[in-house]
Amino acid sequence: MITADDFRRIRALLGTQAEDDIEWAESLQPPVGGIDFALETIFVICNSGMKNTVARGIYQRCEIALTHGRPVCDVFRHPGKAAAIETIWRDREALFLAYCQSTDRLAWLETLPWIGGITKYHLAKNFGLDVAKPDVHLQRLADREGCTVQSMCERLARELELRVATVDTVLWRACANGVLNSRTGEIA
Repeated sequence: MITADDFRRIRALLGTQAEDDIEWAESLQPPVGGIDFALETIFVICNSGMKNTVARGIYQRCEIALTHGRPVCDVFRHPGKAAAIETIWRDREALFLAYCQSTDRLAWLETLPWIGGITKYHLAKNFGLDVAKPDVHLQRLADREGCTVQSMCERLARELELRVATVDTVLWRACANGVLNSRTGEIA
């Protein structure tokens, strides 16, 4: 079980990266309009199944293409994702309005093209909902505790007086950077 003390140790080992992630996650807000909604959704689509470092460059090329009225397929060769990105951008205002009117925003996000059962949590988190994304690393950690990713992050969030999304982000970063082994639970 990851304790509050373990989390503090992980935070110290990550150093400024953890502090930057905490500042970011603690300040997450809902989208303020169609463009904000679309760009964040496109960012998550680009990140789906890719390393963040690779996805960030793809996202930047997509954003430039969209804002200059060029086809996304010119800069992103994944046909399914490119089509989803084009749809999100084209319908951004209507989609934003539908999201705002939804009574179950987390479930509604899964209706978007290329947003699935796991990526909906990533997008919801980035939209300011206080959820944890059950990606492979966090799922392994939760499985070791015999609970869900959400309940594990909620427990730590209460103990640490942080948002669930913040705990999720720091634990993910620790696993991605090799500070925390999600298979064994060992801290470097």
